[in-house]
Amino acid sequence: MAIDFGRKRCGIAVTDPLHIAANPLETVATAQLAAFVKGYIAREEVERVVVGLPRQLNGQESESMRWLRPAIQRLKREIAPVPVVFFDERFTSVLAHRAMIDGGMPRMARRDKAVVDRISAAIILNDYLNSSAS
Repeated sequence: MAIDFGRKRCGIAVTDPLHIAANPLETVATAQLAAFVKGYIAREEVERVVVGLPRQLNGQESESMRWLRPAIQRLKREIAPVPVVFFDERFTSVLAHRAMIDGGMPRMARRDKAVVDRISAAIILNDYLNSSAS
């Protein structure tokens, strides 16, 4: 499972049991994230939760880590013993928009930030899976 974490909402993506493909799943309000993830873990097998790590172009953590880190610590406590790992999320929003354009999504639909968040989570998870395979 991957999370594109935001202050208002979080995009969620999951993969198949063989870890072949990442798919957008849902967008949830950040305040409801822990409950959603706990419920999903209760129904489905989840090996780990991958959270997009916001970084600046120079590789340093972005300013948003100031509020993201405490929120993720709370999530870790809620879903233990399932591990939570960070993975670089640079350019995922740009890639999500490109994927929507390339997929023929209409312009108005591409403005839906919840869709962008879900696709960004899928990109994070796909990149994580690819990095783990090598």
